[in-house]
Amino acid sequence: MNSARDIKRRIKSINNTKKITRAMEMVSAAKMRRSVANVVGIRPYAHSAWSVLTNLTRAFKDHHKGLLEVREVKSVLVIAITSNRGLCGSFNAQVAKKIKDEITNPEKLKVNRIGNKKIESNIPNNELRIDFITIGKKGEAMVRRLGKEVVATFPELTYLPKIEDVRAVAKIVIADYLEKKYDKVAVIYTDFVSAINQQTKIRQILPVSKVDLEKQIAEMDILAKEVGLKEPEIEYKIEPSPKELLDYIFPRLIEMQIYHAILESNASKESSRMLAMRNATDAAGEMADGLTLAYNQLRQAKITQEIAEISAGKATLEG
Repeated sequence: MNSARDIKRRIKSINNTKKITRAMEMVSAAKMRRSVANVVGIRPYAHSAWSVLTNLTRAFKDHHKGLLEVREVKSVLVIAITSNRGLCGSFNAQVAKKIKDEITNPEKLKVNRIGNKKIESNIPNNELRIDFITIGKKGEAMVRRLGKEVVATFPELTYLPKIEDVRAVAKIVIADYLEKKYDKVAVIYTDFVSAINQQTKIRQILPVSKVDLEKQIAEMDILAKEVGLKEPEIEYKIEPSPKELLDYIFPRLIEMQIYHAILESNASKESSRMLAMRNATDAAGEMADGLTLAYNQLRQAKITQEIAEISAGKATLEG
């Protein structure tokens, strides 16, 4: 970069990039707020469903088939939630690390639990079958690079889906579990703690786990507290029999867990992108300032040289 013209062209290019990253930061901030609002919005439903289950403890004890059946883990289905695009900081990299860690050391995946009951699998790690459902194009690419099978992929669910959109995923999960194709179903997602703090987590979905349900609802409570939402007061009546109610409510709980994981991941993704674009904007500003200083120094040097040449010429003529 030898001429002032080159520096000026570079400054213009950087300033244009700065405008783009600033706009992307603002868009991501708006999307993050919407995702957080949606997470908080499903909280009353999650609390109501959990209240029903809490009051049906006896039914939990007597109902050990279907979605509550706890088997020795020989095959696992994992739902991995990522984004379709990059430019979102370490969001996808953290999910990729979690996937790789679980595949490399699947000791936690080999444990099934329901309430206080646990069944640990004795199958060797290299014989454990781990398949994936991916939500987001980045996740699909990650899993395929690791040589694992992708049962289904849903790239369209990466931004503000409705609960109805999640039912296709839940149907696959429930059908494969009931057919005993898989002994456990888990989800890997990114929990939105705050705008600067996101944590990649794994939760058991099937068999239905009271422990994991409690943890996911606790995540909603923490987020609701962040935005200042008060505890809802809910009254309800239960009909008809506990078994019929459980058979109906369990699929809804699976949908809610998957839906919650997607919304948390979306909020985390947009927060990570917002911070990445803010850092890019700041870096572009610093780079433009440095180039402006270099441009001014080059101009000053050129002006000084021209003045010196004029003075030398004048001295020559006078001599």
